[in-house]
Amino acid sequence: MNPLRGDLGVHDPALVKTASGYVVVYTGNGIALKTSPDRVTWKNAGSAFSSMPAWHKTYVPQATSSLWAPDISFRDGKYWLYYAVSTFGSNVSAIGLATSPTLDASGRGVWTDQGMVVRSQASDNFNAIGPNAAVDRDGSAWLVFGSFWSGIQLLRVDPATGKPAADAKRIGLATHGGGIEAPFLFYREPYWYLFVSWDKCCQGAASTYNIRAGRSAKIDGPYADSRGVALASGGGDLIDDGDTRWKGPGHCAVFVDRDTAFLVNHAYDANNAGASTLWIRPLYWTKDGWPTLDAKSGTPTRVRPGKQASQVMARERLRDAAGRKTPGGRRALMPAFAPPGTR
Repeated sequence: MNPLRGDLGVHDPALVKTASGYVVVYTGNGIALKTSPDRVTWKNAGSAFSSMPAWHKTYVPQATSSLWAPDISFRDGKYWLYYAVSTFGSNVSAIGLATSPTLDASGRGVWTDQGMVVRSQASDNFNAIGPNAAVDRDGSAWLVFGSFWSGIQLLRVDPATGKPAADAKRIGLATHGGGIEAPFLFYREPYWYLFVSWDKCCQGAASTYNIRAGRSAKIDGPYADSRGVALASGGGDLIDDGDTRWKGPGHCAVFVDRDTAFLVNHAYDANNAGASTLWIRPLYWTKDGWPTLDAKSGTPTRVRPGKQASQVMARERLRDAAGRKTPGGRRALMPAFAPPGTR
């Protein structure tokens, strides 16, 4: 049973915590938004942008009216929102970036378009969609992305601009013959974990998406699964392939709240005409350090917040739910997240 309530229709979700609550960004016109005060009850909140970025006409003139698969994070005093423009079945695609110093209670920011970050053309063997940004322990910034073709790619970016570093070279991280996309990088000491989606999305209850993962001692790989099979050779441990009702779970993100990590993804509801639906579930870890959704097989995440997460937490301690500074300098705690099956 899905423990969430409210407006749960999403595709390709990513989650961020702000001074006012929680915001989900997902595929839609202008990047669609949902907000929640407690990470459980969600409501629609319109779009981040009122129109397509002007630059898309140069690089992807046939792009759909939707902006795809956004990724949102907070770093160096501002929110970074990556997204993709493309068309189905084509690798004529581009990843764009917008930044904002704030996100208000409605989930809207004061976004500045930073333009195109990376593109792919019909002659390329990769597809520039599905971005996810990460910062390693040395402060180097990276962008992981990719869909079908030659699979998942990693590119080092300039931390100041979020665009490719001067000497950046694409690094192939993972492939799968049946299709692979939607990468997400997550660090849990001492490993980097790469989450991906295998197979096909976007077909309602007939979707075959499933979530896989591998790990590496270094952010740039090589990544392997628990059997030692390299993700670059088609490896990947199964995290979730759905059940009789919830089909094709995929396009996941990992979100840390306080000291616990949650897996955020969509799945198609066979009991509701295959509607794409938001899921947020705690991640657990086996004694050997592999991620699982099974509480009986592992222990809670208990991640120490990194530098960027600490910045958000410190800011939140000084503001109330409306974003105003509090007299005592500390906000009330958010309600605890209920494990699956308890709501």
